[in-house]
Amino acid sequence: MVEKVIPIRIDEGRGIVPPMPVQLMQANSLTQDLRGRQLRDLRISVTDRCNFRCTYCMPKEVFDQNYPYLSHKELLSFEEITRLASIFASLGVEKIRLTGGEPLLRKNLEVLIEMLAAIRTPSGKPLDLTLTTNGSILRKKASALKDAGLQRLTVSLDGLDDVIFKKMNDVDFPVKDVLDGIAAAQEVGFKNIKVNMVVKKNTNDHEIVAMAKHFKGSDTILRFIEFMDVGSSNGWDMSQVLPSKEVIARIHHEFPLEPIDANYPGEVAQRWRYVDGSGEIGVISSVTQTFCHECTRARISTDGQMYLCLFANQGFDFKTMLRSGQSDLEIANAIMATWAVRDDHYSEVRGSHTANSITPNRKVEMSYIGG
Repeated sequence: MVEKVIPIRIDEGRGIVPPMPVQLMQANSLTQDLRGRQLRDLRISVTDRCNFRCTYCMPKEVFDQNYPYLSHKELLSFEEITRLASIFASLGVEKIRLTGGEPLLRKNLEVLIEMLAAIRTPSGKPLDLTLTTNGSILRKKASALKDAGLQRLTVSLDGLDDVIFKKMNDVDFPVKDVLDGIAAAQEVGFKNIKVNMVVKKNTNDHEIVAMAKHFKGSDTILRFIEFMDVGSSNGWDMSQVLPSKEVIARIHHEFPLEPIDANYPGEVAQRWRYVDGSGEIGVISSVTQTFCHECTRARISTDGQMYLCLFANQGFDFKTMLRSGQSDLEIANAIMATWAVRDDHYSEVRGSHTANSITPNRKVEMSYIGG
């Protein structure tokens, strides 16, 4: 435990500066927050750019041609990302997910994956290395990603009907190209690919059963995500949320389901399998069935800010530490001290209120820290 911590301070222009321990200590794997949640998972955004304009993430009216994206020098370099990931691994992080924006837009991403794949946990195991993509250029990149050491893939797909899909992503991109990317990934050896569908009531919820039917028996795990109030620009309203229990009921009516246990403690998706043995689905219910009490995730934004919650409004600046000569031990202690005072539980207190009534300040956008 950190014996004494300097209070968090705010540096104008750099966000929150991590609290630094007065007395440095050796890094260990017992990093717990105020609710006893251990730090186990890290999501790293490698770019704030995306070639889609999904209405729940990067609505076109906000992220237009004049939107000020980060310059290259503001992004963490591959070396900085790898160093930070290594430090997190020394503290007990076992899984790293690369996100964006659209991560495959980051040039030479397979080089970063190869660097991350070489990291070992204190027990000598490789990291569980995975990536979330919209699938738009997955066919082009699948082989390189696999060869570099990427272990798992998640692909976002919000419907099978082109009209609905284009309404959700707000660009002229066909469903068949995403499905082709998934097929390409399977061809090069990716197993149990996850497909995420964000369900927005009265927009694409009539596609639920069609999606289940399409992926049933395909060695692909389909997951349905409740429309969430991430960021401050997606126009979230509770009336647009279709509860996951309704998703399960609709599928169960057509294809009988039964619940199954989580793969690991802290898994956010509730798992269900088809009674006939033809695969499984999952539901992620951040709005109606919160899982804050077992959240083990930290997030690193594209420019090196550490966020402790998907719904956070301020981050902790680690890029400056990386670029100012701080040692690995000093950075490790700052991570531990930051996590140690974490008490985030936004979804538990959201209730029936609107996002703005709970978090009056602008929340960080999903495109900045990934989903």
